[in-house]
Amino acid sequence: MILVSFDIDGTLETGDPPGPISIEMVREAKARGHVIGSASDRTVAFQRRMWEEHEVEVDFVGHKHHLADIISKFECSRLLHIGDTTVDEHYARLAGLEFFFADKIPDAGAAGWVF
Repeated sequence: MILVSFDIDGTLETGDPPGPISIEMVREAKARGHVIGSASDRTVAFQRRMWEEHEVEVDFVGHKHHLADIISKFECSRLLHIGDTTVDEHYARLAGLEFFFADKIPDAGAAGWVF
C-alpha cells in the first residue's frame, strides 16, 4: 500500500496560491487504493472542510511537522509527500517520506510513479 500526503498552498489547485495538483489527481490516487491525506500549515479544521467541500474522503489530515506521527498509523510500503517548498521537503525527509515538488511530478505513466 502507498501513502500519499499532499501539502495544500502552492501544491493543490485549491491552495492559496493554487498549485498544479488537481483534486482529480487526488481522487485518482484514492481510487487506486492509496492512503491519501494532507499535511499542511493550515489548521486541521480547514483541511477537513476543504476535503469535504470537494467530496474527497481522505485517510488523514494534519500538520507537516507531525508527518512521523501521521504515518505511524498506517502500514504502507511506500510513503510520499508532495509539496512546493524546501520546508515541505525538510519535514517529509525528516519523517522518512519520499518527497516530490508539486511542479515536478512525473507523468502519470512514468516508471516508479504511483500511477
